[in-house]
Amino acid sequence: MNYEHILFEINDGVAKIILNRPQVYNALNTGLLQEITAAVTAAATDSTIRVVVITGAGDKAFCSGADLKEGMRDNNNLGDSLRQYYNPMILAIRSIPKPVICRLNGVAAGAGCSLALACDVVIAAETAYLSQIFINIGLMPDAGSTFFLPRLVGMQRAFEIASTGRKVTATEAAQLGLITKVVKASELDIEICEVITYYRNAPTQAIGAMKKALNQSIYSNLDEMLELEAESQEKLSHTYDAGEGIMAFLQKRKAKYRGK
Repeated sequence: MNYEHILFEINDGVAKIILNRPQVYNALNTGLLQEITAAVTAAATDSTIRVVVITGAGDKAFCSGADLKEGMRDNNNLGDSLRQYYNPMILAIRSIPKPVICRLNGVAAGAGCSLALACDVVIAAETAYLSQIFINIGLMPDAGSTFFLPRLVGMQRAFEIASTGRKVTATEAAQLGLITKVVKASELDIEICEVITYYRNAPTQAIGAMKKALNQSIYSNLDEMLELEAESQEKLSHTYDAGEGIMAFLQKRKAKYRGK
C-alpha cells in the first residue's frame, strides 16, 4: 500500500508508524485515520514484526486531534465518522497481538490523546502534554477516551480532566498513571530504543496473549479470567519461546526468543 499521510517503516522486527502531517500538527483526517489502521493491520499479520511504534512527525505535536477544517468542509456526520474511521483505528491497536509503543513527542489533544492512550506503552518527552480538548468546542471525548481515562486514573480524576479540557503535562500524566514514563526531550529516542530492544527480544506470543487477557479482564469476572488464563497458557506451552524460556531458566542462561 502506498501511504500519503504516514511514513511506515519496517526494520529489524520493528514497525514504525509516523503521522506525517506536521503542517497541521498531525491532525487526523480520513486519509490519515485509514492509513494508521491499515499499517497496524499489516503489522498484525506480518510474522517478522515484533513491536510497533507510533509517533508524530516534527517536534511539536504527536497528534492535535481531528482536522476540524477538513471535517467542516466535508460536512461529515460525527457519529458515522467515528464508526467508520476512528473506531477501527483504536480497535486495531487494542487487538494487535503485539506491543504498541507511543513515542509521545509533543501535544496529544482530543482524538490524538485517545490515540496515545490506546497504546500499550507511552513514553513521553517532558515537553509533551495531553488534553481532552473536546469540551472547548462543546463536544465530549471520543475515540475510546471515555473507556481508557477512568480505567487509568479513576472516575473523578477522569471527569475533571475531560470536563475541563486542561493541559496535563507529561510529568503529571506519568504521576497519575496516564502514561508510562516521562523523560527529557533529548533522551526520548534513547528511552524508546531501550523499550524497543526489550520487546523486540521478548516472547511475542506471550505478550500478545497477556494483552488479550488484560483487555478482557476489564469487563470479565474472575471465573472467566481463570478460564482464559488456562486456555492461553495451554497454547503458549506449545510455542518455541516457552520451550526456550524454560530451558534457558533451567540452564541458567539468557533466553533467545524468536517470537514463535
